[in-house]
Amino acid sequence: MACGSKLRRTRFAPSPTGPLHLGHALAAIIAAERADPGEFLLRIEDLDQSRARPQWEAQIFDDLHWLGLDWPTPVLRQSERMSLYQQALDKLYDLGVTYRCSCSRADIRAALDAPQEGAPILGPDGLVYPGTCRGKQDGDTIRLDMARALDLLGPNLPGFDESGTQPGHYQANQDWLLTHCGDVVLARRDMGAAYHLAVVVDDAAQGITEVTRGEDLFEATYIHVILQALLGLPTPAYHHHRLIRDAAGKRLAKRDDARAIATYRAQGATPAEIRAKIGL
Repeated sequence: MACGSKLRRTRFAPSPTGPLHLGHALAAIIAAERADPGEFLLRIEDLDQSRARPQWEAQIFDDLHWLGLDWPTPVLRQSERMSLYQQALDKLYDLGVTYRCSCSRADIRAALDAPQEGAPILGPDGLVYPGTCRGKQDGDTIRLDMARALDLLGPNLPGFDESGTQPGHYQANQDWLLTHCGDVVLARRDMGAAYHLAVVVDDAAQGITEVTRGEDLFEATYIHVILQALLGLPTPAYHHHRLIRDAAGKRLAKRDDARAIATYRAQGATPAEIRAKIGL
């Protein structure tokens, strides 16, 4: 499909770290149906090699085929794209918008627990980093210097079009990005690239025209459009959909094996029954 085509190209991008559950079924089917009659891609987000397992990847293929989904092969695997992520990191370094960080998660929590005005803010990248290492170049983690990035982009920050649970056009806001996102992680020693960087690079490389994903990632989209602008990459449209939640209202996790697609299959469920369970 040509990039200039009006047909959509979407993707479903699971991590092979456990069984797919009902929430994954919803995400995959929405992505596939919004692409029709365009192109639906499967991407394996296996950056975390300490948890990724071949058997879980095989189960992903099996479950999705059972649900009636299909996609072009071979699939893209993030673990095979480290050189491309490094190129993006090099470009951001050349722009002067990254720095190295040596803080552990415990260091960050301790700094945020120190007496100060207000409580620590939980953003789309977890606890908002207090900037302890900003201006330094020592450590195995690479962070985006958000203030420098925003200064470089100027007053007219990028935005994105949303067609999901909160339809409309959303513009990035400097104050909100500094307060609620801060200096997000772009790469770690044990993973090469972090989610925010890898997803931006991969969506552009695959020509994704509409990103479909859960509404819990809505705020992370502001980080992604900033990275797209810095790297000179196109910004796709976005469709953040509802989540499947448990009886307590929590988003399903991979440890919730009782709602795993494979468990329902073993109990004799049909693909149509799975669709009914997730409200499709």
